[in-house]
Amino acid sequence: MSEFEKVVLDKGGVKLVDFMGGDGRVVDSARVTFGSSSKGEERDRKLILYLLQHAHLSPFEHSVFQFHVKCPIFVARQWMRHRWGSYNEVSARYTEVKDEFYVPAEFRAQDMKNKQGSVRTSDLSQKDLLADYTACVEASFAAYQKLLDAGVAREMARLALPVSQYTQFYWTVNARSLMNFVSLRADAHAQLEIQEYAKAIAAMFKAKMPWTWEAFERVFVAKTVEGAATINVF
Repeated sequence: MSEFEKVVLDKGGVKLVDFMGGDGRVVDSARVTFGSSSKGEERDRKLILYLLQHAHLSPFEHSVFQFHVKCPIFVARQWMRHRWGSYNEVSARYTEVKDEFYVPAEFRAQDMKNKQGSVRTSDLSQKDLLADYTACVEASFAAYQKLLDAGVAREMARLALPVSQYTQFYWTVNARSLMNFVSLRADAHAQLEIQEYAKAIAAMFKAKMPWTWEAFERVFVAKTVEGAATINVF
């Protein structure tokens, strides 16, 4: 498996299937305003940093990534809130789904300070909870199969399936929107499962656009240090 294909969670993954542009395309797109292009690596890298520092972001829209993603439905629904991109997802109306559910390595407790967050704890009976969870998802898939066998349409039989069911989609996104995704979903406040996908994508982004990644890290980390991590200009 290459650096552009990563296993994520227990049965999921991300693969970079296509890429257009790069750091040089950002530079050329920015300098075309003045009728010029590259001025050497040092000045080009400084330009990329300047663009991010001052929120001149349209040049980053000319570098484009296409990913094939396999993830639980609840992760996909968070993912697709990022609307600056194109999505095509497998349809359970057209095809029968597989017996593939996300099984967490451990269950987390509700965070009492962050209403939408969770925390690791030793207070939960992991073995008992896993048995309850597994029985639930197995029963849901059995109901799904029973409905199909009875002649129920796929578009209705799928109603029995939980959001832990795995789905797949293609995501085409420019570098500007990708930085928005990484800055929000790789953050510690994001749900742990989508953090894992964001980290895998960040590694591919870094490999394809190292100058942009270096500048992005400098700008984003600076905001975090200044206590303004929630401010997002992407």
